[in-house]
Amino acid sequence: MTEPETIIVWRKPSGAPVSCLEKIKVLNENHAELRQTVRDIMEDALLMGCSEAQVRAAMHVLIDTVVPAFPERED
Repeated sequence: MTEPETIIVWRKPSGAPVSCLEKIKVLNENHAELRQTVRDIMEDALLMGCSEAQVRAAMHVLIDTVVPAFPERED
């Protein structure tokens, strides 16, 4: 099963879109890599008999608790 492609408009803290094509490319590549990693984690967990709901909840907690190494930049 394949997931639909998600088009993301990456935004600055002000809400303005990021316009640098190289930055957008890096962000899109990072997003695709993370999607694949999360898919791999989910597939491994399901093959090992884990609950899909519990794995999803664990991934949400992970994302919600990641602390960046530095603050948001001003526009």
